[in-house]
Amino acid sequence: MAQQYTVRAYAKGVDQAPRKVGQVAALVRGRTVADALVILDHVPRRAALAVKKAIESAKANATNNHNLDGKTLEITTLSVTAGPRLKRFKPASRGRALAFQKKSSHILVEVSGAEKPKKASVTTTEVKAETTVKAAAKPVKKESK
Repeated sequence: MAQQYTVRAYAKGVDQAPRKVGQVAALVRGRTVADALVILDHVPRRAALAVKKAIESAKANATNNHNLDGKTLEITTLSVTAGPRLKRFKPASRGRALAFQKKSSHILVEVSGAEKPKKASVTTTEVKAETTVKAAAKPVKKESK
């Protein structure tokens, strides 16, 4: 049985409230990466794009950097935490200013999967022998004038 590995990806400073992003994250938590991406394609919320990008980033990290098989990847952790808040003011009647906060989120995605099976290596002597056989088998083309 192949050994399981875990790979992380972060999406920091997503300009959406953590509660809204967390509701979308709850839809795909614990699923396979392929299922999660299909589900997020059909969720009609803005937060689905941010969660999908974080999952795709984790998948790319796993397949390209850690040599994991993309078909075996599952989401082990999908957490949404509060990011920094920007304090702003909105004009109100009678010259007043009402305070509000622009909230942001951090998304952490951890995926785990099995390593890709390694291909059988071919020795250099076998490669040289194959190329000489192929070269000898090719017909020689005649030049026409």
